[in-house]
Amino acid sequence: MNLKDKIERISLEITGDIIAKRRYLHRNPELSFEEFQTSKYVKTELEKLGISFTSMAKTGVLAEIKGELASDKVIALRADMDALPITEIEGREYGSINKGVMHACGHDVHTASLLGVAQILQSLKPEFGGVVKLIFQPGEERPPGGAKIMIEEGVLENPKPQAVLGQHVMPELPKGKVGFRSGKYMASNDELFVRVMGRGGHGAQPQQNIDPVVITAQIITALQQVVSRIANPTMPSVLSFGKVIANGATNIIPDEVYLEGTFRTLDEQWRKEAHISMKKMAEGIANSLGGTCSFEIREGYPFLENEPKLTSEIRAYAEEFIGKEKVVDLDLWLASEDFAFYSQATNACFYRLGTGNESKGITSDLHTSTFDIDESAIELSIGLMAYITLRELGN
Repeated sequence: MNLKDKIERISLEITGDIIAKRRYLHRNPELSFEEFQTSKYVKTELEKLGISFTSMAKTGVLAEIKGELASDKVIALRADMDALPITEIEGREYGSINKGVMHACGHDVHTASLLGVAQILQSLKPEFGGVVKLIFQPGEERPPGGAKIMIEEGVLENPKPQAVLGQHVMPELPKGKVGFRSGKYMASNDELFVRVMGRGGHGAQPQQNIDPVVITAQIITALQQVVSRIANPTMPSVLSFGKVIANGATNIIPDEVYLEGTFRTLDEQWRKEAHISMKKMAEGIANSLGGTCSFEIREGYPFLENEPKLTSEIRAYAEEFIGKEKVVDLDLWLASEDFAFYSQATNACFYRLGTGNESKGITSDLHTSTFDIDESAIELSIGLMAYITLRELGN
């Protein structure tokens, strides 16, 4: 029996168990850096498999599987474990029991799947060489990101992997398919916190005031020129403000206006230049109109880049496993992911697993209260990652 057949057989045998694990995790979600029970659960399952592990980043887990053949190659596989502060719709058999917390981004799938991959690899240890590092990572959803912390604590050292692989569910892609993009794929993400100060007063006497609402309106409009006129048109960039608070009234001009927004792009040098331009422009407009402006930028994740040679190899293995017609190209996606830290540190490939099924009504987007997956996609999730790993190790 060849490698593909062996992995497909094992995947089929354990899929029911991995679905049960996914449902347990879905019922018991925990927020970023609070994944204490999730971490405990992962450790218990690894112990059952006889896989050694260590704790990192408070709630993170790093496990290793060493093949029994001779090889010095090392591959790391990453799954994130945290959930989101979202209230899930009622009525699901495996719905969240933690009110206001939900696995609305598929991290339950990622964690359960990596446990499934671990089971496959552990059973095939006599047939491959090298080391597979299993990274169960906390805090993907909240800066500074669990990936950054685990890297700082040495997750990519002793031994150092030649590649880090990750997968993420994709509801827009039908189950049975996977997607790849070589090169730049996901954006950096910076949070903007802006306070525009003026002098409030009666709305009927604007000449006696310094209106921060009008100043803010000009700042919001002008800042779009950072994207439309200062940025290179070939470099995707997004600047959006989603929170504007001006606590005045119909006839009261407030003393200040508060803004929160996000800036995203795919180039680290331009990112730094944009930070300077945004701050200078906002402060200049406020000053020219008699007000002041504080402009805080909290740097988040860098952009995510799939190393071209590695991605080409991984894609070829996926085509071997499921057929070329089921492997698709992905567009740029200006969402952000802390897997980007791995891609900045070493060769990395982050691909997407199709989990949607229109006929079953499973179409809700990520980060929504109605998000779910077609669980039959889990069989492919575990089998494909195991196959890709062993092929990349040279077996």
